[in-house]
Amino acid sequence: MADTIILPSDQDASGRSLGDEEIALVTQAIRSGTLTSTKGFAVKELEKRFAEMIGVEYAYACASGSAAIHVAVAAINPEPGDEIVTTAITDMGALTPIMYQGAIPVFADVDPATLNVTAETVDAALSDRTRAIVVTHLFGNPAQTKAIKALADKRGIPVIEDAAQAFMARESGSEIGSIGAIGCFSLQQGKHITCGEGGIVTTNDVALARRMRLFINKAWPYGEAGPDHEFIALNYRMTELQGAVALAQFDKLAGNVRIRRLNADRLTQALAGINGIATPQIAPDAEHVYWKYCLRIDPDALPGGPPALAAALKDENILSAPRYIQKPAFECAVIRDQRTFGNSRFPFSLARPEAVDYSRERFPGTYAGLRDVLVLPWNERYTNEHVDYLADAIRTHANSLTNTVLEVAE
Repeated sequence: MADTIILPSDQDASGRSLGDEEIALVTQAIRSGTLTSTKGFAVKELEKRFAEMIGVEYAYACASGSAAIHVAVAAINPEPGDEIVTTAITDMGALTPIMYQGAIPVFADVDPATLNVTAETVDAALSDRTRAIVVTHLFGNPAQTKAIKALADKRGIPVIEDAAQAFMARESGSEIGSIGAIGCFSLQQGKHITCGEGGIVTTNDVALARRMRLFINKAWPYGEAGPDHEFIALNYRMTELQGAVALAQFDKLAGNVRIRRLNADRLTQALAGINGIATPQIAPDAEHVYWKYCLRIDPDALPGGPPALAAALKDENILSAPRYIQKPAFECAVIRDQRTFGNSRFPFSLARPEAVDYSRERFPGTYAGLRDVLVLPWNERYTNEHVDYLADAIRTHANSLTNTVLEVAE
């Protein structure tokens, strides 16, 4: 290996595209004296431009990516005990909104190569109580949204796209976030663009749009005649300070995505042919946008699998993440032990036994996918030197682990 290189990190300025443009717009917002988005300029302009980019009629900013999922679920308006099919390989912030709205998350298995749900796994999880389907585009790699939507349309079930990690990704030429009934995006620290925390919801449906707009605003219909608080809802507004940063970041989004994709192509080529390592699997009609770059590690070829390679890479100052999340979401206490509202177990108290059956054999793809995945650090500030350093480190340590197997065999 060459001398150690410090890779840019999306947790500080080295790996973020923040700069004078954000400072200028934040300064403008502060000097205006108006920091609420109900009367300011930045959030409204962000919403307008984001809707135009995605190609939808409506986009609304909110406080976080988790808030975006909550807004989407609230717009669907499930009855208590209704089921929402989703994935167990996701952030808990994409699942707790389901429970807060009185619905039950029902987990579909995933393709172990992509860690995304498929039309087949979603179909197996549907029931006559299914109220919606959440399709998560993990790591920026589009899931089978159109196939899942075709399946859902036959049963009158809306599809919510969790596009938190998939800004500007596409499936068959369609923008991710515009295919389902609702799209949800995150502007959290490590995403393609950021304002620290923040979210955006998108839709073409006028009724869903109104309900989402109201839910963000305590169900108060600003600008309408005879306003009243129409239903139970929260204050999920984005502030003008967040909106100013996000608006400046928006101008950099296409460039950030382009760099991530170019560097990913370079890394994929550099890693070709390494025994025991598979690079991201992408559908022919999909455009991956690489929130993270993930490897699949064959533990039979590389002893110790992802944890062993991650430990070796750490010696090169490369902080990778085996498994992505340590366990499927249904193994977390909040779901496993149904720790929800007091001792009520609600909404799980209304669940069918099959909906809360988390037997390991029902999720072979989930467990295999988590066992084999290694998530590499990734951001738009990488240069060719950074990518080549990463590739060299992976090749060197993968070959070393492979040689260990050969030596033992001999």
